[in-house]
Amino acid sequence: MRPKSEKKRRVKVGTVCMSAGAALVIAALCLFGFNQWEDRQAGLSVAEVLPQVMEIAQQDAEAEETGGTPVVSEASGTDMTEVMVEGYDYIGYLSIPSLSLELPVMSTWSYPQLRIAPCRYYGSTKTGDLVIAAHNYSRHFGNLKDLSVGDKLYFTDMDGTVTTYEVVELDNLAPTAIEEMTSGGYALTLFTCTYSGQSRVTVRCDACADS
Repeated sequence: MRPKSEKKRRVKVGTVCMSAGAALVIAALCLFGFNQWEDRQAGLSVAEVLPQVMEIAQQDAEAEETGGTPVVSEASGTDMTEVMVEGYDYIGYLSIPSLSLELPVMSTWSYPQLRIAPCRYYGSTKTGDLVIAAHNYSRHFGNLKDLSVGDKLYFTDMDGTVTTYEVVELDNLAPTAIEEMTSGGYALTLFTCTYSGQSRVTVRCDACADS
C-alpha cells in the first residue's frame, strides 16, 4: 500500500491541474468574447462612417460632371484628397464585390485607427502604388484569403474618381517583410494578419486599362 502522504500529494497535484485547466478555459473564452466584441465594434464603425464618405465622393463626382462646386478642394500633384469624417481623415472607399464588402479607408495608419477602419499604409492611387492595411475582423479584411486571381476591386477617392483593379497574385508574407509589402510595382496591395499572427495575407492587384 502507498503511504497516505503520497495519496494526498497526488490529490493536490490533480486539484492544481484541474484548477489550471479551468483557468485556461475561462481565459480562452474571455479572449474569444473580446475578439467578437472588437469585431462587432469594427462593423459598427464602418456602418457609421461609410455612408458619409460615399456621399461626399458622390457629390464631388456629380459636381465634376455638371461643372458645379465640389464639396472638397481637390489635392494637387500626387497627393490624395482627404476629408475628415467623425474625427479622422479619409481618402475614399474600397469596394470588393466578390466578398460583398465596401470599406472606408483612412488617410494614415496607426494601431488604434485600424480598429475603426482599413488604413492607407503607403502610396497613392495617383502614383499607382497604393497599399491598404486592415485588421482580420470579419467585417474588414478577415476574408481576404477568399479572393481569387481575376477578381475585380474598385477604389473611389474623395474626388469621386473610380479606379478599377484586378487581383493578380495572393501571397503570405512575414510580418517583418516591410520592404516587400511596398515594392513589386503593383498598383494596389491589400494585407492583413493571419489569425495566428505568424504571417500576412497579401493581395496584389494591377490597375485595369479602363481605369
